[in-house]
Amino acid sequence: MDPIISLSKLRKTYIMGAERIDALQSITLDMQKNEYVALMGPSGSGKSTLMNLLGCLDTPSDGTYHLNGTDVSFMDDGELASVRNKEIGFVFQTFNLLPRLSSLENVALPLVYAGMSKSKRLDKAEEVLAAVGLGDRIYHKPNELSGGQRQRVAIARALVNNPSIILADEPTGNLDTKTSIEIMGIFEEIHKKGNTIILVTHEPDIAEHAHRIVRLRDGLVESDERNASVISAFDPEHRYNLK
Repeated sequence: MDPIISLSKLRKTYIMGAERIDALQSITLDMQKNEYVALMGPSGSGKSTLMNLLGCLDTPSDGTYHLNGTDVSFMDDGELASVRNKEIGFVFQTFNLLPRLSSLENVALPLVYAGMSKSKRLDKAEEVLAAVGLGDRIYHKPNELSGGQRQRVAIARALVNNPSIILADEPTGNLDTKTSIEIMGIFEEIHKKGNTIILVTHEPDIAEHAHRIVRLRDGLVESDERNASVISAFDPEHRYNLK
C-alpha cells in the first residue's frame, strides 16, 4: 500500500540577511494511512518547520513531498490552499476559533470553501459536534465555552471535511491535566475510526498516546520508533511491523 505521506530528502533553508539557517536537513519519512504519529524535538529541532510543510503551509527548499499520491512540493499558494482544505484538518494549541461565530458556524466554515449548501453544512457540522460530545453546545460562542470545549469544537472543525490527515499542533498546550487526558481520548477514538493523526508536541506524556514517535534534532530525524505498549493495547494481534 502506498504511504499517505512520503517525504524524500526534504530540506528547508531560510536566508536571514547574511545568515543561512538550515531548519530541515534531508528528511526522508513515510507515513501510512491510519498511523498515529507524534513529532517531538527541542526548540530549534525543526518540528515546527516540518509541521508547516506537512500542512502545506509552506514549501520545501529541496526534496519532495507526496500527500495522498500527489506531489505538493512546489505548488503555488492557491494550489496549496485547495490541498489544505480537502486533505488536512488542523487542530491548534490556541484553538483559532472565530469569536463571533457559534460552535456550529465555526465547524461549518471549512465546508463553505468546499461549496456545500448552507443547510448541508450545518447538518454536517451538528453531526460532527455531537460526535465529539458537544451536541448540547452547538449555539454557544467560544467565550461561552471552557478550554476543553473550545478544543473539541476545533477538533470537530478539523474533522468536518473528512480530511486525509489530522495535524494537531500542541493540542493540549493550553489545557489542564484532566482536560488534556479527555482531549487525547478523543484523538484515540478518531484514530480507531480510521483517521491518520500527526501530533506535534514537546510533552512526553502526550506523545506516549501515539503509536509511533519521530524525534527531530538539528533538522534531522534523530529516532523513529514504534510505541510497542500502545500498539499492543490497540492491536492485540500485533499486525504492526514493530522495529
